[in-house]
Amino acid sequence: MVSSRVLQLLGLACLVSAVPARAGSDSHLLIAPQSPVLEIGTTFTATCMIINTAEVTADDLYWNLSQTRIPSEQYTKVNQSALSVSLQVTGEEREWLYCKCWKQSASVVLNSGRFIHGILLTKGYRPEKPENLTCTALQENKYISPNITCRWDSVGRQTTGVPTKHTLFLRVIPSQRFPPHFGVVNRISEQQDCILETYNVTTTGNTAQVSVNTFPNFMELEIWVEAHNKLGAVESEHLRTEAGYVVKTDPPADVRIISEQTFPTSLLINWNRPVAKEYVVGLTYQIRFRTDGSLTWTYVPPWETAKDIQSFRIQNLQPDTVYVTQVRCKHAKEGFGYWSEWSHSATKRTPEGAPTSRPDLWRIITNERVQVVCKDPLFANGKIIRFDLKIQDQKGKVTNGSLEWERVLVNRSEEDYRSTQRKITILKEIHLADRKSVRVDVIAINSVGGSAPASLVIPEKAHGNLEKFVCYSVSVYPIYSGWLGRAATMEAFLEQGVPLKGPTVSLNGKPGHNHAELVWMEIPQDERRGFITNYTIFYSSDTEKRFVLVPANTTSYTLTSLTGNTKYDTWVIASTIAGSTNGDRHSFITLKYEDGVIELIVVCVSLGFLFVVVMMMLLCVYKRDVIKRNFWPQIPNPGESTIGNWSPDYPLKAETPKENCLSGISVLDVDVCDAKCVFEEDKTGLPLKKDKYLSEEHSSGIGGSSCMSSPRQSVSDSDEGSDMADTTASTVQYSSVVASSGYKGQTPSSQPQQAIFSRSESTQPLLDCEENPDMLVQERFPRQPCFTHAAGNEDGTSQLEAEQHEVLEPLDFCPLEEDSEQTASADEQSADWLPAAPISSYMPQLGGYRPQ
Repeated sequence: MVSSRVLQLLGLACLVSAVPARAGSDSHLLIAPQSPVLEIGTTFTATCMIINTAEVTADDLYWNLSQTRIPSEQYTKVNQSALSVSLQVTGEEREWLYCKCWKQSASVVLNSGRFIHGILLTKGYRPEKPENLTCTALQENKYISPNITCRWDSVGRQTTGVPTKHTLFLRVIPSQRFPPHFGVVNRISEQQDCILETYNVTTTGNTAQVSVNTFPNFMELEIWVEAHNKLGAVESEHLRTEAGYVVKTDPPADVRIISEQTFPTSLLINWNRPVAKEYVVGLTYQIRFRTDGSLTWTYVPPWETAKDIQSFRIQNLQPDTVYVTQVRCKHAKEGFGYWSEWSHSATKRTPEGAPTSRPDLWRIITNERVQVVCKDPLFANGKIIRFDLKIQDQKGKVTNGSLEWERVLVNRSEEDYRSTQRKITILKEIHLADRKSVRVDVIAINSVGGSAPASLVIPEKAHGNLEKFVCYSVSVYPIYSGWLGRAATMEAFLEQGVPLKGPTVSLNGKPGHNHAELVWMEIPQDERRGFITNYTIFYSSDTEKRFVLVPANTTSYTLTSLTGNTKYDTWVIASTIAGSTNGDRHSFITLKYEDGVIELIVVCVSLGFLFVVVMMMLLCVYKRDVIKRNFWPQIPNPGESTIGNWSPDYPLKAETPKENCLSGISVLDVDVCDAKCVFEEDKTGLPLKKDKYLSEEHSSGIGGSSCMSSPRQSVSDSDEGSDMADTTASTVQYSSVVASSGYKGQTPSSQPQQAIFSRSESTQPLLDCEENPDMLVQERFPRQPCFTHAAGNEDGTSQLEAEQHEVLEPLDFCPLEEDSEQTASADEQSADWLPAAPISSYMPQLGGYRPQ
């Protein structure tokens, strides 16, 4: 199978071979195709080929469109000797496309003219199908012209470089089976029809004329138009019709109008056929008419003139009226063919007839005399020669003599008679006595007959005396033939005067800070004495006086730009053309503040106060910890602290007290240094020191110690223990010694009890005496000779226990939660230990003792 690349190379070779030898010998570059015609909106591809040289390759070439270099993205390298370019065809003007070489070798520079080639791009549009094709064959003398003229609408655009031409084709076909109407048909193959003649003519416009030898009467015609240019061709729809349908005859000839006296409402029209029946079998006609001077035509219904006729009677016309008539014709088939031009205008007056409308009557009254005036009937239907008049009172008695009808002759010139304007005739002038009413009847007479009578009633004369300063209503009624029209009414004064009183003014609602609305009632009709022209509003204060003019139809007005908290006097003046009258005065005081100002201030203050309260509440919510710390310091509650029970000699064992609080404290038997002496010597000073320590404890600050701090190391009898106690910070754990022996007569348990040391995780800060317990012990209990055991009392209780009980008796301790982990940690640190620190608040006299 041959590859596409090989086929492309073969095509290029064919193009090169087709180029003249001169072009190939003069230039080393050649563009294909040569001088193309391009369709606007499409993509065009040109190929530049290198011939008769190996100096350059396709990589050394580039393209220019006019003076603009085409981007390399649009290039396609066909092979080493051919480079193509693709571009979008835009614009309608012609442009040059160049293939050039950019290599700067000596051979190329010296022969630069041989390394350039260009082609001219001609642009255009494809032709589109013509539309609305029509053809006409005119009448010449008594025959149909052999020249058939066709017209169509050109569709689409064209350029000067690629113009579109049109060719008109016409075929003549025998009429043994022509279609029954003129229309668009599909193409019919030549094998199906016997084509007698085919004609064509080419033009650049949208009209053409085909000349046949003889007009093909009674044959078929097939007509179409072909639009073509260098880019292609397209045909219009084919029209196939009988030849007579393209004929346009002359107007009907010798049109005549006949007026018959016996038919005053009709005219008879005659005409001749424009063409003999040998050329056009049947014709149909159209007739129109109008009155002379009118611009509106009246058309005879088409079904009345559809036959091939040569005369027609127009009926229902107006007698004694001039009419203008025209006629035209076309092929008899309804809906097809072409109307001829209208014939010349034929003018005729219809015969006279009796008047068909009454004359118009009216009267003119001057003092005691009445003049009866008459206008010709609207449809006089002829020349009015006289009027018959009859005057009688309302009782039927004739008042104009023995004759019942009086004749009034009319003498008019022919010019007046032919005028289109209706003439006026003064029939009679009569004198009427007071309180007498008569009726006048008039008939218009022409040469044919008379009209229906027109009647006019003249009422009795009234003696109503008109008064000054009184408003009267005057009405004028138009009088038509036998009926009255709508009256025109207006008010009038015989003479106007000054109003009897002015309007009464009052306030509409309450006055404002700088405005007030005034209202007033109209003056009664009988007190106006004339037409009110305007109202004048006056208003004044102590410092100024102003006025405002308002129209007569106004009954309210709003005063503005007033001064607050000011008294104003106001009144309204009503004016006529004769003068003015003041109305009653009214006083009012404007408000000091505008409505709603005080309420607005109250609302604003309330909202401000509410805002401050809300902000304070929010501040308290968000800063509650700071406020609580500053105003209510936190004092730890030992009852809520965690107490761990721990022993240096035995494993930790948590015990839960059975009661909520301890009622007493048991003190262990311990070895003390001369405890007896110490307590006896310090017995008197113990209460005093107790108070001192208590006061010191209450005066100390809060904070500093952490309840979660590590337990303090045990302290032994050696000096090292004392040093460790001194170096410990305030973050210590408080401890208490719970004795296992009886207290104050209590019987201790018969089972041996272990010494229990309880410690507390409290945030209570330590006092000086608590942070340095050794110093406190040395101060209170100086070194004495040591006893091996404490002396007992009579009840078997040691003196030390008694002293301690006296100190601790008032105190009750709530059981605290044990902290087994810290207790265990303290056990591991030392076996020989002392309590971490005394509970300063409740056991100020207890030091640390080493249990036995």
